[in-house]
Amino acid sequence: MADRYLTVAQVAELLGTTERFPRRLIAERRIVFVKVGRHVRIPESALNAFIDANTVQAIGHRRSSLGRAA
Repeated sequence: MADRYLTVAQVAELLGTTERFPRRLIAERRIVFVKVGRHVRIPESALNAFIDANTVQAIGHRRSSLGRAA
């Protein structure tokens, strides 16, 4: 299956950020990208991998060991 290549603006929209954030990820080499001439594209699979790698799972509900006051 062919991968979609997203522009910086599309990535920013999907992440709900400004374009500055994906550009910083590119500059810091924290996300895979492709240069097409002077244009930069981010494979959709790379964006999904970035999101998966930075997803923090919730901690299950823990009961307090102190109990309730009377």
